[in-house]
Amino acid sequence: MTAGFFYLFSVLAVGSAAMVILAKNPVHAVLFLILTFFNAAGLFVLLGAEFLAMLLIVVYVGAVAVLFLFVVMMLDVDFAELKAGFIKNAKVGALVGGVVLAELVALFAFQGLTLAPARTAAAAIPSDLSNTEALGRLIYTKYVYFFQGAGMILLVAMIGAIVLTLRHREGVKRQSISEQVARGPATALEVIKVPSGGSVIPAAAKVSVRAAE
Repeated sequence: MTAGFFYLFSVLAVGSAAMVILAKNPVHAVLFLILTFFNAAGLFVLLGAEFLAMLLIVVYVGAVAVLFLFVVMMLDVDFAELKAGFIKNAKVGALVGGVVLAELVALFAFQGLTLAPARTAAAAIPSDLSNTEALGRLIYTKYVYFFQGAGMILLVAMIGAIVLTLRHREGVKRQSISEQVARGPATALEVIKVPSGGSVIPAAAKVSVRAAE
C-alpha cells in the first residue's frame, strides 16, 4: 500500500511539474503548481514528516501559489515575450536537464531503486511524541536563538524590500506624524484683524476667488 501511494504521488508530482512549464495559460500553470505541492506533501506524509507536509500546504499553497495567481491575473504580462525568452534558452535548459537526468540514472544504477531509508536516524523519536511536537521541542529549546535570529533576518529583509521598492508620487498629500505633533499655536492659529465693515476672507482666498470669477 505504501509503495502504491508513493508511485502515485510521484507520478502525479512529476506530471504536474511538467505541466507547469508546458501549460500555455499562466493560470493553469499556477493550478498545476498547486497540484505539485499537494503531491509533494503526500510524499512527506509517507516519510513520516507530517510537519513538513502541512508547512508545504499552508505556506506554499495557501500563500505563495495563491499570491502568484493573483499577480498573474492582475498584471498585464506579455507572455509572448516570455515564451520567446524560453525558446532562446531552451538549449541551455536541455543541457542542464540532461546532466541532472544522467546523474539520477547513475545514482539509481549504483544504489538501486528502493523505498528503504539510506541510513538510520541519528536520534530516534520517542514513541509518545509526534513528529511535529518533537520538532517544536527541539527548535524552541536547543535552537531557539538561531530560530529567533532567522526571524529577525527575514524581518529586516522584508523591510528592506519595502523601502527599496516604495516610490512616493508627486502631488499626493501624505500624513506627517512628526509635523502634527510639533505643531504649535504659531502654525495652527492665524489672528486676522478685521476692519469695520470688512471681510474675514484672507487676501490669498480673495485673489483665488477673483481669478475663478
